[in-house]
Amino acid sequence: MDSHPGTENRGFGDQGQALRRGQVHRVTGETDIRLSLALDGTGVAQIASGIGFLDHMLTALGRHALFDLEIAASGDLGVDFHHTTEDIGIALGQAFTRAIGDKRGIRRYGHALVPMDEALCEAAIDISGRAFLVWDVRFSRDKVGSMDTELFEEFFRGFASNAGLALHVTQKAGHNNHHIAEACFKAVARALRQASEPDARAADAIPSTKGVL
Repeated sequence: MDSHPGTENRGFGDQGQALRRGQVHRVTGETDIRLSLALDGTGVAQIASGIGFLDHMLTALGRHALFDLEIAASGDLGVDFHHTTEDIGIALGQAFTRAIGDKRGIRRYGHALVPMDEALCEAAIDISGRAFLVWDVRFSRDKVGSMDTELFEEFFRGFASNAGLALHVTQKAGHNNHHIAEACFKAVARALRQASEPDARAADAIPSTKGVL
């Protein structure tokens, strides 16, 4: 079962303030995830995934994207963290798609280069409707906390695939695995914020020569 009720996307208000929201309830044989996303928020995040380090990363993502994000997830953590991590990425991507709507009046492209002490990570985003992930990040340990470092790529693949965006994440420097992961999430957050922002010069135009994204 996979259901997606409660979607809200109102477009831009009279003062140019966007009211863009998406809600998803995703239920499978492995996970049950309720997720609410507001693109034009203040960075308030309430995250309960059952995976401490993932909660930390998703809180940082919401804060630095200025997205309001609520996630309540339960999954088969007794097996491993894979299903829960991937399915949260999928649900977040689905909510993002619902919230961004037809992409009218947005900047479309976003880029950020974020340092975290010795670590430096870059994210570049195109909200194109065509999903693609390029992940060039290297971890020296299998886990950060109790979370498998290989699952960060799975999270972002699930997100990019369901958000319909091209996402490039590149590690420029770093050796502390916590710092590398956090720089990745913060870079993606800042790039998402930039790409999804209203473009004052574009009015209600679709940011494509094709007229549709």
